[in-house]
Amino acid sequence: MTAPQDEETPAADASLRVRMSQADAHYGGSLIDGASILRLFGDLVTEITVRIDGDEGLLSEYAKVRFAAPVFPGDYIEARARLVHRTRLRRVVELEAYKVVSARPGASPSAAEALTSPQLVCSATATTVAPLVTGRRRAEEAAA
Repeated sequence: MTAPQDEETPAADASLRVRMSQADAHYGGSLIDGASILRLFGDLVTEITVRIDGDEGLLSEYAKVRFAAPVFPGDYIEARARLVHRTRLRRVVELEAYKVVSARPGASPSAAEALTSPQLVCSATATTVAPLVTGRRRAEEAAA
């Protein structure tokens, strides 16, 4: 995540770590579909907009989506997000997902390996739209 923050953009990071399950496998060879990773990204964007705006906002776009490595059931994925730009209505978030534990079903059904270097599996940029705060809503929030 390399984009610099604007001076007006407050720092906002979020992360989560999940174990991918057999239920997430969608393709032959028990490959996890990319939509599972994008779902994690959506949760992170939502967390950031809730913390920044007090509202879930509306995810409007993924851009620069790049799937870099396969994901399988039993892999642990750590997804990270960082707010990199903020306007009155839009929030731009950079996203990355890394494999931090790799399942090794060939060694035994429960074998796994903690990776010494996390492996990038997906990166993207998301844009979300925050609700417009009207003068009336600002007054209500100030009175609360």
